[in-house]
Amino acid sequence: MATHTGSATADNVVDVLNDLIENARDGEYGFRTCAEEVKSPDLKRVFTDRAAGCAQAASELAQLIVAHGGKPAEGGTATGAMHRGWVHVKGMVGANSDESMLEECERGEDAAVARYRKALKQDLPADVLAVVERQAQGAQRNHDQIKLLRDQARQRS
Repeated sequence: MATHTGSATADNVVDVLNDLIENARDGEYGFRTCAEEVKSPDLKRVFTDRAAGCAQAASELAQLIVAHGGKPAEGGTATGAMHRGWVHVKGMVGANSDESMLEECERGEDAAVARYRKALKQDLPADVLAVVERQAQGAQRNHDQIKLLRDQARQRS
């Protein structure tokens, strides 16, 4: 087990990581749902890749949680459930244009980036901080890519 710095406690570290694991699962589900709903083969590939990246992030976080004596959280969050519900409803009413799916994914990535920023403000051990920083950079890259694709879809419509 890593040496804790400052006032970090094992429980606090596990709480921060469990928040991020729920975040990753929400992202995985949201991207997978968008991949199922979107028409463009290119966007299907992007969303499928992003879903796989979120699943990998959740797995990595779960390993850290166990290493720090915790139990990985089950499922996602209430906000994530609303996000998933929105994507599902959007698809059912036929409003699932590429642009609307990208807008919803961008909204999800905004939330993900915010949760990583919140986590990075916590007092975390070096091993945990390194993983959280790397995943935060990935979430920012995802956000920026989705925003760019959304801007391109807007220009086409």
